[in-house]
Amino acid sequence: MLTVFGACAVSFMMVMYALERRDPRFVMAFAVGCLLSSTYGFLAGTWPFGVVEAIWAVVATRRYAALRAEAAG
Repeated sequence: MLTVFGACAVSFMMVMYALERRDPRFVMAFAVGCLLSSTYGFLAGTWPFGVVEAIWAVVATRRYAALRAEAAG
């Protein structure tokens, strides 16, 4: 079951990454996908993967905030 969760999390993350240019909300969805992938990494015992994905989630969240600020004015 954990493998299915991991495959779904990574698949979701990659689809959101591919859609990022369409709308800033996809950037935030990508960040959520990174958090899901990070969770999988920690649950699977591969903590370096979990740490890297958590960092990507922070980067994506900051990018989303910058895009929102840019759009607001």
